[in-house]
Amino acid sequence: MTDPRDPAERLAALEADNARLRRLLDAAGLPDGLRHGMRNTMAMMRTVMHRSAESAADVESYVAHLDGRFGAIMRVQAATDAFGDADLHTLISDELMFHLAREGEQASLAGPRVRLRPKVAQVVALALHELASNAVEHGSLALPQGRIRAAWRVTDAEAGPPVLSLDWAETGGRGVQASGRRGFGTDVLTEMLAYDLGAAVDLRYEPDGLRCAIRVPLTAQIGRRVAEDPETDWDGDGR
Repeated sequence: MTDPRDPAERLAALEADNARLRRLLDAAGLPDGLRHGMRNTMAMMRTVMHRSAESAADVESYVAHLDGRFGAIMRVQAATDAFGDADLHTLISDELMFHLAREGEQASLAGPRVRLRPKVAQVVALALHELASNAVEHGSLALPQGRIRAAWRVTDAEAGPPVLSLDWAETGGRGVQASGRRGFGTDVLTEMLAYDLGAAVDLRYEPDGLRCAIRVPLTAQIGRRVAEDPETDWDGDGR
């Protein structure tokens, strides 16, 4: 059933719900850490609501995309440990599973164990959601023979913190080109990752699929590699 309200009314209603939730959190007497984490989640959802509304073509697409993006944020909770940190492999695997791409069938994942801080994990989850959604709508997951490889590694820098490198490579898809219209997904990959994580992002539209290379300084505020995990072989070209 389609909601008869226009986008402005829907956005105002969502804002009101968000404000009520914040008041309930403040009155609930929750531990500071839990309350802080939930407020961060609601702040992220508020940002997603506004940015999605700005780029939506109509109410139906707004609702559909908003539902998917909220789902990506909430799936972060399933990947978190007792400290609220999230496992990178689980974030990627869960997002691909949501889009019906199973590891070992249409997707391959390779990399060491990396734990991301809660707010960082939400931003990364949004970026992964936009990549996977694009693959379903326009890229390799739109075709039976299409494949996705996500590979990551942590390397020491000559100066400064280690660098987390994540490469998303699509193959077997149809040739796509960059759209002249900037949407929320492009903003997440080119602006939000840079602003919130200090990431450098390289998007390339190859003949058989999209390539996305993300480089993030792995400071204590971003996350950590689990030191006892053995080194995993990795090829930065996604082969």
